[in-house]
Amino acid sequence: MNTILKSVSARGMLVACLLVAAFACPAASFAQEKYDVKANYQKREYRVEMRDGVKLFTSVYVPKDTSRTYPIMFSRTPYTVSPYGEDKYKGLLGPSEHFMREGYIFVYQDVRGRFMSEGEYVDVRPHKPRKTGATDIDESTDTYDTIEWLVKNIPNHNGRVGMWGISYPGFYTSMGLLGAHPALKAASPQAPIADWFIGDDWHHNGTLFLAHTFPFYASFGLPRPQPTTERPDPGFKPETLDGYKFFLDMGALPNANAKYYKNKRAFWNEMMAHPTYDDYWKARNVPQHLSGIKPAVMTVGGWFDAEDLYGALHTYEAIEKKNPGIYNTLVMGPWLHGGWAGMDGDTLGDINFGEKTGVFYREKIEFPFFQCVLKDKCEEKLPEAYVFETGSNRWRKFDSWPPKNARQTELYLDAGGRLSFNAPAATAATRAFDEYVSDPWHPVPHLNRISFGMTGDYMIQDQRFATRRPDVLVYQTEPLDKEITLAGPVAANLTVSTTGTDSDFIVKLVDVFPEDTPDPDPNPKQLRMGGYQMLVRGEPMRARFRNSWERPEAMTPNQPTKIEFVMPDTSHTFRKGHRIMVQIQSTWFPLVDRNPQKFVNIYQARDADFQKATQRVYRAGRNGSHLKLTVLP
Repeated sequence: MNTILKSVSARGMLVACLLVAAFACPAASFAQEKYDVKANYQKREYRVEMRDGVKLFTSVYVPKDTSRTYPIMFSRTPYTVSPYGEDKYKGLLGPSEHFMREGYIFVYQDVRGRFMSEGEYVDVRPHKPRKTGATDIDESTDTYDTIEWLVKNIPNHNGRVGMWGISYPGFYTSMGLLGAHPALKAASPQAPIADWFIGDDWHHNGTLFLAHTFPFYASFGLPRPQPTTERPDPGFKPETLDGYKFFLDMGALPNANAKYYKNKRAFWNEMMAHPTYDDYWKARNVPQHLSGIKPAVMTVGGWFDAEDLYGALHTYEAIEKKNPGIYNTLVMGPWLHGGWAGMDGDTLGDINFGEKTGVFYREKIEFPFFQCVLKDKCEEKLPEAYVFETGSNRWRKFDSWPPKNARQTELYLDAGGRLSFNAPAATAATRAFDEYVSDPWHPVPHLNRISFGMTGDYMIQDQRFATRRPDVLVYQTEPLDKEITLAGPVAANLTVSTTGTDSDFIVKLVDVFPEDTPDPDPNPKQLRMGGYQMLVRGEPMRARFRNSWERPEAMTPNQPTKIEFVMPDTSHTFRKGHRIMVQIQSTWFPLVDRNPQKFVNIYQARDADFQKATQRVYRAGRNGSHLKLTVLP
C-alpha cells in the first residue's frame, strides 16, 4: 500500500487492504488459518480472449474433489487478482470462508487494462446499450464473454454462475447484469458505484471529496502501459500525514497537479475538465441502465459507508423499479465500506451494536442467498429488505424499502438553537435568522483526530468538537419522551443567504446521548459517552447546483435563497431520553474541497479567489428551514 494511505486506522487498514488490494491481503485477516486452500483447490491461470481479441488475465480455483459439480463464483476487479503464479494461492476464496468450505469454483479476473490484462482501462467505463460489432465492447460484454468461455472450458461446473464484488468490483457486478449470460443466475453488487457526480466516492452533490479522491488517484490514477503484476509508485511523499495541514497548504485544486500529480493522472485531469453534470458524468450513471435483468440480485451496503452508500441504495431502487417481479433484495447493516466482508461488525468507531452483525450477515444472509440460487439448497427466502436498525440495535425485515408505512415528518430550526416538530409561528420575525462567518482558510475539520485521507468511520464519529466552533450552527430538541425511528431518506430544506456568490452548506443529523450514558467497560480509550454526539447522517450541498446539476447558478449576495437536497437513507432509532441535533456549516475539511465562496470554476480557482463570507440560515415563516424525516409510526 502506498505511503499516502498509511495514515488510516488499524481497523480502516483492514478494509483498505480488502478493497484497494482486492482481497490480496494476508489470509489471516479474513479466514481461519486451519483451512488449507492449496490442499483442497487446484489453481489455474488463463488469458481469456474477448470478442475484440483482447485477452483478460483470469485466475481459476477448482475443487480437487471431482465427484460432484460446482457452481462458479466470479469476481472482476481493477485492484489485482494476486497472488500471481499457479503455485501461489489466495488465503480466502469467495465472499467468505463458508463458500470455500462448501465447495465452489472461484474465478477472479483483472479487468481490461489493469494489471495482467490487455487492453485500455477506462474508469467506470460507460455502458453501450446498442452494439453494432465486435469492437463495441464494455464491461457487460467482457463479463458475458468470460462466462461463455468458463462454461465451455472449465470442467465440473453445474451450469450456474454467481457474481459478487465490493466497491469497484461491485460496479463490475452491476455491469454483468446487463444483457447477462444465461448461466449467470445470481449477483450481489456490494457497495456498487451508481453515480460519481451526485453521491458516490469522488463527488457528493457537486462537491469534491478531496480527502478520498486525492490519496486514491495518487497511485491508482497512474498509467499502466503494459501488463504488470506491480503497483505503481505515486512518485511523491506528502510532507505531513496531517491531512488538514497538507491540503490547506496545497491550496486551490490546480495546485494538486502543479505540486504533486504533474499531469500524470488522466482521470484526475478529466474530473477537473468536467465540473458540472455533463455528458461525461451522465454516461457513467449506472442506474439508468439497470433494466431487463433476469438473475437474482442481492444488493448490499453499509449505513456508514463513506464511499458508496449512495450506490447501494440507488442500485437497489433502480432494479426494483425497472424489473418488477424479479428476485431483488436489499441488505443494509451498520458497516463502513466493505466491513460486512471481513469484520465482526459488533462495533464501529466508539459505537457498540450489541452483536456481531458482519458474522451474522456472512452466515445467515449472504451464504444462504447463493446456496439457494446456485445449489438449490434453500432455507428461508430473504425478505425484500433486510436492514439493521442502529440505536435500537436490531435486524428488521421489510416487504419494501423504504417501508410502506413510513411517513414524512418535518423538524424545524427554531430560535435559541432549538429544534421543533412544530413550525415556528409566522410572526413579524419572518426573516429571523442565525448567522456565522465561513472562512475557507480556517475550515471546520471533519474529524477530531489526525488523518491524511478520509477515514472509513467518519460517518459515525462524535461531533462534540464541531459544536465548539463559531462557524457551526447547532440546533437540538429537548430530551425525547418517546423513541423516534427513521427508515428512509433525510431531506434538507434550507433558506439561506451569503455575502458571497457561492457557498457550500453541510447538514449533519446527530444523535445526542444522555449525560448519564455509561462509559464502556473496559474503557482503554477513556471514552465519555455521556453527551456523545453520534453522527447519523451528514452531507454537503454546493449551492451553485441548487436548481440544476448541469447549469450552475451564482447566488445573489444577501438574498434569501432556497436550497433543497436529499441525504442518503438511514435506519436509526433515537431512544427515549436522547436528543436530536442538527448542525449546519459551510466547510468540512479536508473531506470536502473548499468553496471559494465566489462563483468561479472551482477546479480552476486561484488561491486569491478564496474569501470569507457571512452565511445566514433563516428559520421562520415561509423561510423556515427544516429537515424532512422518514419516520416509522
